[in-house]
Amino acid sequence: MSDITKYTISIYTENNVGLLNRVSAIFLKRHIDILSFSTSQSEIPDVFRFIVVVKMTESGVKKIVQQIEKQIDVIKAFYHTDEETIFQESALYKVKSSSLFEERQIQNMIKDSHANIVTVSPEFFVIEKTGFRHETEALRKSLAPYGLLQFVRSGRISITKEKMGISEILNTFKQQNKD
Repeated sequence: MSDITKYTISIYTENNVGLLNRVSAIFLKRHIDILSFSTSQSEIPDVFRFIVVVKMTESGVKKIVQQIEKQIDVIKAFYHTDEETIFQESALYKVKSSSLFEERQIQNMIKDSHANIVTVSPEFFVIEKTGFRHETEALRKSLAPYGLLQFVRSGRISITKEKMGISEILNTFKQQNKD
């Protein structure tokens, strides 16, 4: 049996309505759990990048990438292991303000985790932490006893360590759209 591995799938697309539903349907039909999902503008104007994190076999991820690339708005899709990428997540933590002033250890937690306070009000303060999932989760667990009012974490953002060759593909795409 093949090894189950965590893969980051990068999907370069045109920004068209309905693509997200079609891409997510590919995973849904195959009962593949998406661990993380994010999207943003890519390095090429008018081209967007979806980042999808899944755990599966390499043969399975190859099939998924092939299915994704069949979507009309998809320019190119890639998959990489954690070792082949540089990745992070961001998290925001809303904590009641009284804790910041009454519980000295909170200031130490923030400092020790390399997090930042982004806003303070009389009722609450907000901390921002960027790092690996286990780091943002550890800070969440540490803050929970002190009045954690809200918590949100982004999906993974990543870039590859090696050149993907996507820039040439995207520049060709951009040039074709101008003609």
